[in-house]
Amino acid sequence: MSYTKRIGVFPGSFDPITLGHEDIVLRSLSLFDEVIIAIGTNSAKNYMFSLEQRMQMINDVFAHESRVKVETFTGLTADYCRSKNINYILRGLRTSSDFEFERAIGQMNKAMFSELETVFYLSDPRLSAINSTIVRDILKNGGNAKQFLPQKLDLSNY
Repeated sequence: MSYTKRIGVFPGSFDPITLGHEDIVLRSLSLFDEVIIAIGTNSAKNYMFSLEQRMQMINDVFAHESRVKVETFTGLTADYCRSKNINYILRGLRTSSDFEFERAIGQMNKAMFSELETVFYLSDPRLSAINSTIVRDILKNGGNAKQFLPQKLDLSNY
């Protein structure tokens, strides 16, 4: 009997990666042999950090964890997963509105790729208020967002 490696994909823009993202990835390693943080690219979006910077940030945060990989993709997450023969998407849930939004996306992904399952992680209550949009707003306005970012992330390098 052969063993199939369990790989989970955590898709997002990670602009920037936050403590909440880091927590979801680290917790998911108990279920998955490997986690791919898949940075989706969208030419219509204005990112604060370049794709290269976001990739480097994530690599810096998870430098100690060989089971975490970083990749980029364009298009639909379901198509990306199908092309990589990956059957699991990881999503974090902070609020009930997150659940409703992510449930609908998960159901659509499943309809497009029937072998695809979405695994939801409830956010740590201490981290549930953190999101990249708020962190970007703090940074754009000269505030100190360090408490919302992974400890290994030094934004002065980007």
